[in-house]
Amino acid sequence: MISNDMIKLGKKRSIIRDIFEYGKIRTKEIGAENVFDFSIGNPSIPAPDCVKQAILNLIEKEDSVLIHSYTSAQGDLNVRKTIADFINNKFTTNLCADNIYMTVGAAASLTISLKALAVPEDEFIIFTPFFPEYRVFIESVGGKVVVVPSNDGDFQIDIRKFSQAITPKTKAVIINSPNNPSGVIMSEESIKSLCKVLKEKSEEYGHPIYLISDEPYRELVYDDIEVPYLTKYYENTLVCYSFSKSLSLPGERIGYIVVSNEMEESKDVYAAVCGAARSMGYVCAPSLFQRVIAECIGKTSDISIYKKNRDLLYDGLTKLGFQCVRPDGAFYLFVKSMEPDATAFCEKAKKYELLLVPADDFGCPGYVRISYCVKPEQIINAMPAFEKLSKEYK
Repeated sequence: MISNDMIKLGKKRSIIRDIFEYGKIRTKEIGAENVFDFSIGNPSIPAPDCVKQAILNLIEKEDSVLIHSYTSAQGDLNVRKTIADFINNKFTTNLCADNIYMTVGAAASLTISLKALAVPEDEFIIFTPFFPEYRVFIESVGGKVVVVPSNDGDFQIDIRKFSQAITPKTKAVIINSPNNPSGVIMSEESIKSLCKVLKEKSEEYGHPIYLISDEPYRELVYDDIEVPYLTKYYENTLVCYSFSKSLSLPGERIGYIVVSNEMEESKDVYAAVCGAARSMGYVCAPSLFQRVIAECIGKTSDISIYKKNRDLLYDGLTKLGFQCVRPDGAFYLFVKSMEPDATAFCEKAKKYELLLVPADDFGCPGYVRISYCVKPEQIINAMPAFEKLSKEYK
């Protein structure tokens, strides 16, 4: 007897991956230049030079055995201290190495954090639109997903609906800013309102309600908009971070968890994180890339290219009559489907080799996600196809 739940997960890929795999097939059939694949958030710009230089320096100058050896389970001490010092300098926090746990990317950060917190019948609140794997991650640790619709139009938190969704069983709230799939950045006003409710409800129920901040897109911000750092607003916060997007290293799977030192029973929560990672086999993140990111902390890829892509795509599509949410960060455009059934709309788009992702699994039927971490030429070349698609609805 094997797990039916795992069979179902294995047989049904995420909608993003499904379309991505379709795109690879079409590329082989008709050539990459003829396929306009906007399905997956795979950075299209190279890692900054510091990454290559750090790898070369480590390989040439460090002990060849040491750089490929196991680190401590929670990560190399110097790497964790480097990250803590960087966060302290940037956000005026007071973290130390033992507030940091190194992980195999943001997915591991999230699943470890959820595993550390969850007990049977716990509820975890997520806001629309949300990354579809949140549901998988939460349910895999025995939690219950509670979906709270965000405000129409700007996708900020609807505080009234949020307050009504919290119960004595609420264990944590996950937020993602800049957001995948909308590119929306949660405003400071929304953050303050969210944290006020969390503090009130924690006091009312006599136990902390945790805030999990999923931050792989923190540095991908345009137009000088600030992304609030959540531990400064709410003590019971865990931050889940990845270098996949900021340093264009998605395949290297390197990230970390911050357990705020101001959290209630912070040391026990950190111990639970260590225990959760141990129970899932997520110990000792890739040792070479732990050291690489320590050398490159604070650096980013050339995100100005994403801003150029954002403007090209947003301006081009709105001129064609598409209704789009203007993104302030990340590298996704959230677009209103031209018919109620977004899946049917995306199927019509395939006629023009446009690969878009319907947002039903993101909790927002009637929308599609367009990932613009592509070469600018792809957006320019895709515009005639988008025009043909829009004409079908006029």
